[in-house]
Amino acid sequence: MKHRRYSQGAEVTENGVSFRTWATNKKSVSVVVLNSDRQPIRELPLTLDQESYYTVEDPQAKAGMLYQYRLDGQPLPDPASRFQPYGVHGPSQIVDSTGFAWSDQGWKPPALAELVIYELHVGTFTREGSFRSIIDHFDHLLRLGVNTIELMPIGDFPGDRNWGYDGVEIFAPCRAYGHPGDLRFFINEAHRAGLAVILDVVYNHLGPDGNYLGSYSKTYFNPKHHTPWGLAFNFDCSDCAPVRSFFLENPIYWREEFHFDGFRLDATQAIPDTSKKHIIQEITEEIQARGGLVICEDPRNERRIVLPRSSGGYGCDAVWADDFHHVVRTLMTGENEGYLGYFEGTPEQLLAAIREGWLFTGQLQKDGIPRGTRGIDIEPEHFVVCISNHDQVGNRAFGDRLHAIISPEAYRAASALCLLVPYTPMLFMGQEWACSSPFCYFTDHKPTLGGNIAKGRRKEFEQFSAFRDPEKREKIPDPQAEQTFQSSKLIWDEVAASQHQTVLRLYQDCIRFRQAKLTDRRRGVWQVELVSDQTLALRYSPPKSAEVLILVQLVPAKTTLDLNIPILRSSQAHPWKFSLSSNEPEYGGEQPGFCDPKKEAIFLIQPETILFVAHS
Repeated sequence: MKHRRYSQGAEVTENGVSFRTWATNKKSVSVVVLNSDRQPIRELPLTLDQESYYTVEDPQAKAGMLYQYRLDGQPLPDPASRFQPYGVHGPSQIVDSTGFAWSDQGWKPPALAELVIYELHVGTFTREGSFRSIIDHFDHLLRLGVNTIELMPIGDFPGDRNWGYDGVEIFAPCRAYGHPGDLRFFINEAHRAGLAVILDVVYNHLGPDGNYLGSYSKTYFNPKHHTPWGLAFNFDCSDCAPVRSFFLENPIYWREEFHFDGFRLDATQAIPDTSKKHIIQEITEEIQARGGLVICEDPRNERRIVLPRSSGGYGCDAVWADDFHHVVRTLMTGENEGYLGYFEGTPEQLLAAIREGWLFTGQLQKDGIPRGTRGIDIEPEHFVVCISNHDQVGNRAFGDRLHAIISPEAYRAASALCLLVPYTPMLFMGQEWACSSPFCYFTDHKPTLGGNIAKGRRKEFEQFSAFRDPEKREKIPDPQAEQTFQSSKLIWDEVAASQHQTVLRLYQDCIRFRQAKLTDRRRGVWQVELVSDQTLALRYSPPKSAEVLILVQLVPAKTTLDLNIPILRSSQAHPWKFSLSSNEPEYGGEQPGFCDPKKEAIFLIQPETILFVAHS
């Protein structure tokens, strides 16, 4: 099948349409081509080829037609479908990937060290909840200063509302967001505007409804491995080659046919693979060879993920470093339940997380299990940090945002810190203007499954002291309710209000400062120290540009800082010049800290982040 690009799926060829799928232990495999009313037109038997795939070419089929495979008489959607116009249980549709006129041939994405990532959920980012409607807000994103959009998973899922992690058709853009052509148009326009687009992909499980892989072959799964969601995929048995190809080709497909600039791999700690070459490494090699990047979500603080392959690593471009978020949150809120119970929320822990890249580097946790590896010798761009993302907001009972549970001063200080540390910053949609919308957990499953999920979610919160009372748990929003989804949509009209504009201005100015003054963030260029009980100093000393001093205090404390402390001391030739405070009135503040040159001291009272630049 030399004219095919991928091992599975329906592909338009010069001779019609090539159908190809992988199945085991079947007596008969055929494809049923349907008309627009979903009525059968013809049925063609598939035959085994030399690579043990079932295949047939239909000279009469063309793009736009519907089809189903029939395995031993059972009609099923194609697990490699390119589009599911009638949902994940319905027929698949033939899509011609060559029909779109791309105009991004000269596009060059930002370098890894330049990334400022903006995570968004397509369905709730706009009122319309579509790929195309995102384009209407490119101007906002460009004025904000971000240069990379990260889409939460878009592989089609059951129902019309989902975070995307219940996806079951990983090659098919979700029909609720638009047609594959709409996705191509969105990415083409993003590149035209100067925005890169990366995609969150899930290779550790498929959702509980509409997952037909097992109907094609039980070999898709390895009973020796388990994940929090059930059996793991079979990446390491002797007969795993078709499974590896299926998942390896998925990001290649998104890269080649949709021009995604890179990928975020979900929960890579739950992708077991004992092969000589881990599937994560193989995916990374293939994507990087095509000019894309790979970012992993992995809570293990495992340096191997980003170490070069020459040093025994997977060679991924970056990894989420959530310890930064956890320390910041516990420090500001005092929360210490669930996974936050592993964090003490002290300035010393914040210092360690900033210095190392993550907090845990092999220490024993409270459960007696060691966690983490050293990160201090890994360049900062390989760590992605945030104070908000879909998990940290949506996994809360009411989806409440960080700014809703801490003071405005603390939120501004933490926001500025996140944007000015040497690591790769990521924002979650709406945080830049302290939006009023929560981001709740929502689904649209069949009633029985959806009801069980809602009950299970409420039961999970029994471990938290605020929800020990069953009546309080009943107040947790029902994931299945339409209103839960609707309430999570951003309200763009509120951006113009003064209380939101001030926060937005802080984000814009901090990103602008980062891109102009903090271009050299290599290890050895900066140092960070605790200079009072509650205050950290982060100093950049690049060899070819002005020094920068950042002071951070995330909780209220009357603090006097002696400017003769070595990390705070400036030279006589280049004294510090005030540049920005998160508590300035233009950002919504009222009581910014100040520097008294005569007393050679800086005074802080409120949570605050202050920037100084060495005067030339």
